[in-house]
Amino acid sequence: MRQPLRVATFLAPNMLPVYRAVADYFGRRLGVLVELREGRSFDEFAQGELDAGFICGLPYVVLRRQPEPPIEPLAAPVLRGSRYGSRPIYFSDVIVRHDAPWRSFAELRGRSWAYNDRDSHSGYNITRYTLLRMGEMRGFFGRVVAAGFHQAAIRLVADGAVDASAIDSQVLAVELREHPQLAEQVRVIDTLGPATIQPVVAASGLPAALKDDLRAALLALDGEPESRAALEYGLVERFVPIADADYDDIRAMLAVAEATGFLTLR
Repeated sequence: MRQPLRVATFLAPNMLPVYRAVADYFGRRLGVLVELREGRSFDEFAQGELDAGFICGLPYVVLRRQPEPPIEPLAAPVLRGSRYGSRPIYFSDVIVRHDAPWRSFAELRGRSWAYNDRDSHSGYNITRYTLLRMGEMRGFFGRVVAAGFHQAAIRLVADGAVDASAIDSQVLAVELREHPQLAEQVRVIDTLGPATIQPVVAASGLPAALKDDLRAALLALDGEPESRAALEYGLVERFVPIADADYDDIRAMLAVAEATGFLTLR
């Protein structure tokens, strides 16, 4: 009997029902036991400790730079809603408290800012890129706070602990739907992006046939009745094939930050 398929998520906790549905379908379709857990380190792919995972586009492009990339893209979600245009993209919605005076990202000079994680494109990389396009670098924000997760950043803004944050549009929509009181406390003043949405990846060392099976499972997921409710919860319409070149948009934003030496918001 084959060892369990080891799958990890490195993304927002409020998307766990979607990741669980994907992992469960892998198990049913492939006839294997699947272990889903929270990822500890991206090194787990290279060390042979993970077979597949849900990761952000920023660490994806960094991992793909390695001489022997430890991961390969399988597929990515297409989100429900006209703003996504039936494409595998997402946005970073800039939020402030509902009673705050600011109306755009450019008005946030000197304000306090929360980000989820430095490995996040939606919460960090695109913020750096936006500042650079504005001709700004360090010192734009008065204070920068690491929240840990998008959900924590949303609550820091709602509570008035920080002034603003950029939130993954999928995460924000689900969090405000599930917690209506938050929807009354924050509002979106600007949108950054779009960018190619986070991929589902496979460890490069997996057999080619298994990678093909995992990709086929993802592409069939929207037609699987037992998974439909979880996909709807996460606003996922379907999964589509994704290629490495699709993440050139995130690569380009990272390259601009590196070329200018603007790697930290602090």
